Amino acid sequence: MFLDAPSVERLIEAFRKLPGVGKRSAERYALHLLSAPEEDALFLSEAVRTARERVTTCSICCDLTETDPCALCTASDRDRSTICVVERPAAVMAIEKGGTYRGVYHVLHGALSPLDGIGPDELTVGRLMKRIEAGGVSEVIVATNATAEGEATALYLSRQIGERGIAVSRIAHGVPMGGGLEYADDVTLSHALQGRTRL
Repeated sequence: MFLDAPSVERLIEAFRKLPGVGKRSAERYALHLLSAPEEDALFLSEAVRTARERVTTCSICCDLTETDPCALCTASDRDRSTICVVERPAAVMAIEKGGTYRGVYHVLHGALSPLDGIGPDELTVGRLMKRIEAGGVSEVIVATNATAEGEATALYLSRQIGERGIAVSRIAHGVPMGGGLEYADDVTLSHALQGRTRL
């Protein structure tokens, strides 16, 4: 059968490595590429190759960038006294879409997970601490995910940074806009109640 061909199996496995892509989706992507005009498939492979060659991590904030330092770190209108710490580059994109945060970022490229062998040395925690020790930082906003690993990372960072006399805050977690309370899980409701603000 066609799907048993080693080259096709390899292509399907490559697609399965993408987040949120299961076996059936990977098969559909592979079949689409193999059925598409050759120039479309080559365009995709060339785009991936070019991006991998040109994109690197910013030497300051560790976000993905084509220029080093990145545009956010060199922007004159950003507040360098506030650093928002996130797990992944996708979080920077999400916060920037909101358009309200005017500080700078630091990307950890993961979260603490001792069971998986991921400690502070496997993340960019050391580079964050060097930025803080260089001076000029008054607040660090910890915006790690609301997972066990994200919470452990937030707690670790708050202790490490708090020892240096810098204010540490945690983003609020709760019920999303437009969401009903009856659909929220227990942990989300607990965070929403603890992070309540006065009207």
